Amino acid sequence: MKIAIVFGGSSYEHEISIVSAITMKKVLKNSELSFIFVDKNRILYLIEPDNMKSKFFSSTSYKKSKKLSLKNGAFIVEKMFGTQELSTEVVLNLIHGRDGEDGKIASLMEFYKIPFISPRVEASALSYNKLYTKFLAESLGVKVVEYQHLSKSDERKLTLSYPVIIKPVRLGSSIGVSIVKEESQLEYALDVAFEFDNDVIIEPFIDGVREYNQAGAKSTEWELSIIEEPQKEEFLDFEKKYMDFSRDEQVNSAQISIEIQTKIQETFKKIYDPLFLGSIIRCDFFVVGGEVLLNEINPIPGSMANYLFEDFESMLQRIASSLPKERNIVIDYQYIDSIQQAKGKA
Repeated sequence: MKIAIVFGGSSYEHEISIVSAITMKKVLKNSELSFIFVDKNRILYLIEPDNMKSKFFSSTSYKKSKKLSLKNGAFIVEKMFGTQELSTEVVLNLIHGRDGEDGKIASLMEFYKIPFISPRVEASALSYNKLYTKFLAESLGVKVVEYQHLSKSDERKLTLSYPVIIKPVRLGSSIGVSIVKEESQLEYALDVAFEFDNDVIIEPFIDGVREYNQAGAKSTEWELSIIEEPQKEEFLDFEKKYMDFSRDEQVNSAQISIEIQTKIQETFKKIYDPLFLGSIIRCDFFVVGGEVLLNEINPIPGSMANYLFEDFESMLQRIASSLPKERNIVIDYQYIDSIQQAKGKA
């Protein structure tokens, strides 16, 4: 299968996206890959597979690569004497954070009618914003961790008991996240979070909570990963997430009861279908007192959470063969024609 991987973007998670794309090159061994880099100025470059090394981007050597543009149905390679279509069957959106997860890439792909694997526009809008994710889950009857929302202009008054965890609403990879154990730490933690976003989510920090990750998709059938219990630390900071996103070997399944496994999988399905059709997502859950609580939705997980699947590449092919399609709207100008005819009669 011919896959074009789009990565980079104007995002705080730009470097994480580069790591994910390099990892995909290792994982997708039987596919014909093209790499489309979106730099900080949102200029598109076609990157040769041999140049998929982190230094190539940090040194800005990528600027010597061919530039790309878009037309209906394809990416266009700009050459000295004309242009050429980039041959690809599907685009894999691997931009983390802004541009990739907020719906911009999804909008472009839909507008130019290019098949793509990624959350669609509505799914992006709801999962990119942690507050909207809470609203979505609650509307579906999925339980969430207790939370408080604060905007930058709000009074900094906490309604939850310490300790708490503070997160920017529109960021991932633990950027701007702090654990606050007492009141004296609150102002600084909020200042840090508001450096990255005008809104924050505050949640109780539950010490020793059991956390589980479930990834998956739906092609003609459910494509569920194993359930992982991530390493136990207070939280994974940016550097640990950076290393986490470079994983390319399958991890072990969590040791949990069939009852908890079923609850997690059924909750995942309730969140995924139909909003996230055409994408591979990962949901992070807490289990408290036997109850499954949604912590976060990762609409474009690092390295697409390949390490949770037995055969990630085959699954990708099945998803590409069953992508949702926009409704075809017939425009025949009957209304305008009828008006013109009426005017003619008058």
